[in-house]
Amino acid sequence: MDSFKDVCRIAGAFVGVIIGAGFASGQEILQFFASFGAIGLVGCVVSGVLFALLSMAFSTMGQRLAADSHKEVVNAMLGRHLGLVFDVLITFFLFAITVVMLAGAGSLLNQWLGIPEVWGSVLATVATILIVCLDIRSVIAFIGAVTPFLMFMTVVVAGYVLMTPHAGHEALAAAAQTQPRGAGQWLVAALLYVSYNIVAGMPFLVIMGGQARSRATALWGGVLGGLLLGVLILLIAVAMYLRMDTIGGMPMPMLSIATQISPWLGHLMSLVIFGMILNTAVGMLYAFMARIVPADSGRFRVGTVAAGVLALAGSFVGFIQLVGIVYPIYGYIGFVLMALAFVGWLRVARRGDGAASRA
Repeated sequence: MDSFKDVCRIAGAFVGVIIGAGFASGQEILQFFASFGAIGLVGCVVSGVLFALLSMAFSTMGQRLAADSHKEVVNAMLGRHLGLVFDVLITFFLFAITVVMLAGAGSLLNQWLGIPEVWGSVLATVATILIVCLDIRSVIAFIGAVTPFLMFMTVVVAGYVLMTPHAGHEALAAAAQTQPRGAGQWLVAALLYVSYNIVAGMPFLVIMGGQARSRATALWGGVLGGLLLGVLILLIAVAMYLRMDTIGGMPMPMLSIATQISPWLGHLMSLVIFGMILNTAVGMLYAFMARIVPADSGRFRVGTVAAGVLALAGSFVGFIQLVGIVYPIYGYIGFVLMALAFVGWLRVARRGDGAASRA
């Protein structure tokens, strides 16, 4: 029973880290899947399979190496010199994702309550800093606790959309053509989506794997997290595609759909999205700081405050603009990481088995 709970804890925390502002709001899913029309739904399936494989690889590598940060795993996969290059790129990306999340908080509270975006970002920054200053198990527990609420809300919204009338295929396809796209082709967009999310989620995923009590717990926690992520991507993409004619130009399209169903459902969805924004901001900022200074030191808390303030300043660029700029760039960088992940996983597995046999 304890191992099953640990598997669910790892899976929930991984999903919680990945589904931040862009995912939970629908903005990422709109740009990388739903905007391609019906064929974009095939991309959702491709992404789900890749997420399951990659999350399994990284979580088990983290467990084998007892990782405290992503540095150990990156060096094991790529070697010291190339690993250093990717270490720097990944560390910077963690900070960039934190910036995007804080911008997303501002957009959410502005669309939901009419609060100026700057104050929404400030509120999210304060909450993120306070949570990151807790110990790692408290951080994982917080992130995993919010995930079931998003899953429930996603099923409710998608189920309602599927059971109610919607525009014809031609009208929906035409509306999809007018939406911003994360890439020029649906399969490239699906692969980009996985790659940049893996770059973002890998550092926290290997830390969670390092906390796992056994290799099996890390493996199945990663697999379950990846599959859950794939299902949520597909449900959100279907809901947005079937409402494509009504969500154009909205920074929070899932919130728009929920509000169309019922105002109170829109308020509930807003709370859930805000929780997911904090989830990802907390996971990214924690992993960023854990790479720079030891997590149990006084410098960690001081650095967290400083990094949070810098991320807040960067968030003023704007949410939609940041999603469209930051994610595709790191998506292409993530292609290399995806390709090497499986090779590195096999290398670490052989090394671990060899050490076990010698013992």
